[in-house]
Amino acid sequence: MPLMLPPGARIVAATHNPGKARELAELLEGRFDIVSAGALGLAEPDETEQTFTGNALLKARTAAEASGLIAIADDSGLSIRALGGSPGIYSARWAGPDKDFAQAIGKVEQRLEEAGGDDSFAWFTCALAVAWPDGPAVVVEGRVDGGLTFPGRGGLGFGYDPIFTPAGHGQTFGEMPPAAKAAISHRTIAFAKLRAALF
Repeated sequence: MPLMLPPGARIVAATHNPGKARELAELLEGRFDIVSAGALGLAEPDETEQTFTGNALLKARTAAEASGLIAIADDSGLSIRALGGSPGIYSARWAGPDKDFAQAIGKVEQRLEEAGGDDSFAWFTCALAVAWPDGPAVVVEGRVDGGLTFPGRGGLGFGYDPIFTPAGHGQTFGEMPPAAKAAISHRTIAFAKLRAALF
């Protein structure tokens, strides 16, 4: 029998990041009763996998087992060609324990200068995983390409959004209204795949 997400089900968003929890809730379009792992007091697992899909699955399974509820998890990050794909799965860790993304953005700019600073090509990846407490899981991935912009622009969004300009657009993710960002984001692309699999 195919896996399905029953409308109205209570689902744990396996994140302690309020911005990410909000985006996940918006993607789920009010179809479900969403509660964050942070609100439930669930511990954050160590992200020990080497891929976005591996870490998303790890977080979803951990939250599902701890809560007894269906869990959805996102693992996403910024990859930069000139830095060999870094920060990649370490995107959040570059922000340190206080999740200081101004510090992380400064680190990106410094590393790019050290690398020569000519190549600004970058991409955001999002892996979304849904796990059931009894074991089954589905994981999908989305990607959006673009370039880096310094200094960063815009106070919308979160994380690296102020320095990422998606291909074909003049605004950074940090400048785009949420609906405009949502229309093209890596998370939306991944969610379209998830919807096809589970809705």
